[in-house]
Amino acid sequence: MTQSEPLARRARRVAAGADAEVPSPCVSVCRIDPASGWCEGCLRTLDEIAGWSGLADGEKREVWRRIGQRAAGREGPAPAATERSAA
Repeated sequence: MTQSEPLARRARRVAAGADAEVPSPCVSVCRIDPASGWCEGCLRTLDEIAGWSGLADGEKREVWRRIGQRAAGREGPAPAATERSAA
């Protein structure tokens, strides 16, 4: 099991609406990877982190969906700049 698999599993569950409340993805590892633009702990962009508290539940689940995609491909190459800024 890779390091990202538990995060990917959790992301799929939350994005699918399995949790009544949408939990924060934060795991208190707050470092932005300069190559990807993602937090090394939760795989969110700075924009996603900054805007989290103002998002509706559906928007939060969309962030979780993107986290799942990022976690699934984390072992591969860094994302394109367009995906980082699409938040």
